[in-house]
Amino acid sequence: MAQPLDVFASGCFEGTTALVTGGGTGIGRAVALAFARLGGDVVIASRDLDHLRSAADEITSHGARCLAHPVDIRDTESVDRLRAAAADFGPVDFVINNAGGQFPAPPADITDNGWRAVVDLNLNGTWNMISRFAPQLVEQGHGAIVNIVHIYSFERGGGPFAHSGAARAGVVNLTSTLARTLARANVRINAIAPGTVDTLGMQVNEADVLEELEGMADFLGDVVRLTPMGRLGLPDEVAAGVLFLCSPAGAWVTGTALRIDGGEYGGDWMEVWPGRAW
Repeated sequence: MAQPLDVFASGCFEGTTALVTGGGTGIGRAVALAFARLGGDVVIASRDLDHLRSAADEITSHGARCLAHPVDIRDTESVDRLRAAAADFGPVDFVINNAGGQFPAPPADITDNGWRAVVDLNLNGTWNMISRFAPQLVEQGHGAIVNIVHIYSFERGGGPFAHSGAARAGVVNLTSTLARTLARANVRINAIAPGTVDTLGMQVNEADVLEELEGMADFLGDVVRLTPMGRLGLPDEVAAGVLFLCSPAGAWVTGTALRIDGGEYGGDWMEVWPGRAW
């Protein structure tokens, strides 16, 4: 059976460089490896150097060049250092803003610091990356930016993630706003909103926490049951969407938010915080 990335021609990203934040694990790692397998060079960045080193070893095993560089996207000076390091590595063609994170909690349990931390990471951090790298793409006269959000970014609300839903909705709006002007320089910007994807980070930081908070013995089983396609997503399925938006096949696509979710957004959602109004 064909795999998600099999549809791309071998070497179709040869001569290009992709920068992937959160590139050491999960979806970000899958995206970085996908570019490498198809001939691209990769800059991966995150706060965890151990994860970066492991991912870099796997990327270079495919014959690609790889720069692994630490970054805290909330810190503009850290992003500036990443931009300088990437410039030394070579011109960046694609910027994949995948770094982010959230924790499930009832609204009443989200502290002021917790709210600000999630908004700072997911919204401000994405802006910090765009504001530093978009001018380079504009100067080059080509390139693409892909912002990874999630299905809680839209009209149905944030489910168990009021803080992250609000922040990511801001990223979706920012994507639409910037698309109208960046297009004048042949630079495209889009967002991808995955549903529940089978990664270790999702299991540990979301599913396990929800099961502990609500006593849900089989949270992921409920997600599978309520998702029309009846399964979790795979990291490579999200990576294929990213590559499509960066490839010549996506050359006339900008300002859109693509849901990759097996129908989860349009399916039934389990009740969050049963019996609670706040």
